[in-house]
Amino acid sequence: MKIVIAGAGEVGSHLAKLLSREEQDIVLVDDDSSKLDAISSNYNLMTFRGSPTSFDALRNAGVENCDLFIAVTPFETRNVTSCAIAKSLGAKRTVARIDNYEYMTNDNRDFFTRLGVNSLIYPEYLAASEIVTALERNWVRHWFEIHDGEIILVGVKLRDNARLIGMQLKELAAMQHNFHVSAIKRNHETIIPRGDDYIKSNDILYFTTRRDDVNELLELCGKRHRPIKKVMIMGGSRIAVRLVKMAGERYRFKIIEISRERCLKLSEKVPDADIVCGDARDIDTLKEERISDMDAFIALTDSSETNILSCLSAKEFGVPKTIAEVENIQFISEAEGLNIGTIVNKKLLASSKIFQMLLDADSSSSKCLALADAEVAEIEVKPKSKITKAPVKDLNLSRSMTIAGLIRDGHGQLVTGNTTIQAGDHVLVFCLAGSIHKIERLFN
Repeated sequence: MKIVIAGAGEVGSHLAKLLSREEQDIVLVDDDSSKLDAISSNYNLMTFRGSPTSFDALRNAGVENCDLFIAVTPFETRNVTSCAIAKSLGAKRTVARIDNYEYMTNDNRDFFTRLGVNSLIYPEYLAASEIVTALERNWVRHWFEIHDGEIILVGVKLRDNARLIGMQLKELAAMQHNFHVSAIKRNHETIIPRGDDYIKSNDILYFTTRRDDVNELLELCGKRHRPIKKVMIMGGSRIAVRLVKMAGERYRFKIIEISRERCLKLSEKVPDADIVCGDARDIDTLKEERISDMDAFIALTDSSETNILSCLSAKEFGVPKTIAEVENIQFISEAEGLNIGTIVNKKLLASSKIFQMLLDADSSSSKCLALADAEVAEIEVKPKSKITKAPVKDLNLSRSMTIAGLIRDGHGQLVTGNTTIQAGDHVLVFCLAGSIHKIERLFN
C-alpha cells in the first residue's frame, strides 16, 4: 500500500515511523527540510520537501497513485485543503487531522465528504473518550471491546496480592477459567507468552474474555472496582474541555489551570465544572483544593514529565485513580512501571485509527488499538484465506502474534489450539509492532 503523509510534526513523524515498519510504501511531505532529515536516515521511507497545499508538490510526491493520504500538520485548515487537493489528484482515500469537534457531527460530515475528505481524526476527542473509559473501568490499564462487548481485551497491572503471581501459563491453561492471556508487558517489553512463561509481580497482563466473565479477573488480579464521583483535572486543555462535555453529568469536575485568561474561557466553555486559577504543581494548592477527597486525578498539561510527577504526588495524597497524558513515546514504558494508572497518548490513539484503515477494515464496525510496541486489531476473515486452512495449532503462526478471540454469528468466543477460523469470523489479533503486514497475508 502506498501512503503519503503530509506533515512531519510529532504525529506525522510517529505515524511514518510506525507505518514504515509495516513494510508499507511511505512518502513523508513537509516544507521544513530539518524535520525530514531527522527521520529519513533512520527509517525505511521516502521524504519530499514541499508545501502540503501545493498541487505540484503533491504530484511530485506521488499522490495520484496513493492508496491513503494522511494530512496531520498542526493546522486543520491546511489539512482539509491538502486532502481536497490530494483527492482531486487521484488519492483513493484521504484523512485529515482536525482540532474542532463541530466538524465531527453528522450534520457537518457531508460537507467534508464533498470536499474530498473521507475521514476526520480529532486526537483530543479520542483522548477524552479514552479517559472516560479509564474512569468507568478504573481497575484496568487498558479496556478494548469489539461487537458491543462480545469480546473484551483488558490490560491489568498485577501487584503482589494477585493470585496469579508465580503461576506458569500452562498451569493456568489446565484450570477451569473463561479468559485467555494474550500478552504480557514486562520491563518495558511486550511479549507474546507461551506455556512455560511465568507470571510475575508488576507485569501488565492482557486478558481476552467476555463481558459476563470480566468480574472473574477482579479477584484473580487482586483488584476491586471503585466508584468515582469527584475528579480533579490539572490543565485546562482541549482534552479537558472535551472530557467535561462528554462526561460532565457522571462526574463532578474541578479544573486547575495556571493561566487566568484560559480560566475565563473555561468558565464559558464548561460552566458546570469548578474552575480554579492556580498551579497544580504546588503542593499547597493541591491541599487547598482538597485533593485527598478526590476519587481521580487527571494530568493534562503540555509537559509529560509534569503530568507523571503530578500523578505520583496525587497517589501520595491517597487518590485511588490517576491518569496522565504522556506524549513522549519514550516515557510511556517508564510511566507504566510507576504507580500511576492509565497513560493517554494522542499519537497512539491517532495511530489506532490509521492502522484500522491500513487493514482495509470497515471503520463502522472494526477497531484497532495501538500500544507503544504492539497493536490489537479486529479483522474480518475473507473466504479462502490462509487462516481458515487448519486449526490454530497447525497454522505455524509467528511468535510475534496471537489470536485472542473471535466473533462468530454475532457471539464472542475464546480461541484454543483446536479452533478452526472460518470465513466471515471477526478475529481479535494481538501482535507486536511491525507485524501487521504478516496478518494481512493470513486474513486476505
